[in-house]
Parts: sequence; C-alpha cells; structure tokens
Amino acid sequence: MTEATLKTLIEITAGVTLAVPVGRLDFEASTGFQQAIEQAIAGAGTSAVVVDCAQLEYVSSAGLRVFLIGARAAKQANVRFSVCGLVEAVRRVFVVSGFDKLIVEHADRAAALAALQ
Repeated sequence: MTEATLKTLIEITAGVTLAVPVGRLDFEASTGFQQAIEQAIAGAGTSAVVVDCAQLEYVSSAGLRVFLIGARAAKQANVRFSVCGLVEAVRRVFVVSGFDKLIVEHADRAAALAALQ
C-alpha cells in the first residue's frame, strides 16, 4: 500500500470555502480531491470555492480534470470557483493546457478573498 500523495484541507471563512490541496495531485489522488471539491461546492451557505494551490507541488492530467469538473459543477450551482497561489510548476501546466483561460486565478489567498467582496 502506498502513502497518500495528497491531503486536502477545508477551511470556511465568511461563506467562502477554501480547499487547500497539499502534495501531489496525480491519478491516485484525483478521486479523493474530486470528492472534497464536490462537497465544498455542495456545502450549505457557500457562495464561493477557492482552491488555494500554494502547497500543491504537482498536478497531472487527472488532476486537471478535477479542476474542470469542479469549475463546471460550481457554475451549475451558481457558486463562484477560482484558484490561487499556483506554484510555478503547476501554473505552467495550467497555462499549457489552457486552464488559465477557463478558471479564474488569483495571486494568493488574500487576493482571492478580496475579489469576492
């Protein structure tokens, strides 16, 4: 049995749910991360979900798929969805794949929360 490659922390602040993935978002971790994002979007009273990627070291195509599913689910639920704090390696993957055009990105958590005011 292998050790989990990703841990997702959930924080709620003023109606905003922050999902904080810590580690590597690869195929093995994508199902658990998707469940966390879906629960965050479905959470009662949530007006926005921000994925704080400051501690996300790596994202695979399976991980990108979860971001896309999350963005679509949030749109259907009328919940704002964004990412912040992309480290350079993850940001490159977002740019190359075109996800920077699909998902709102903020420099850091403070900027993301300020944009939601």
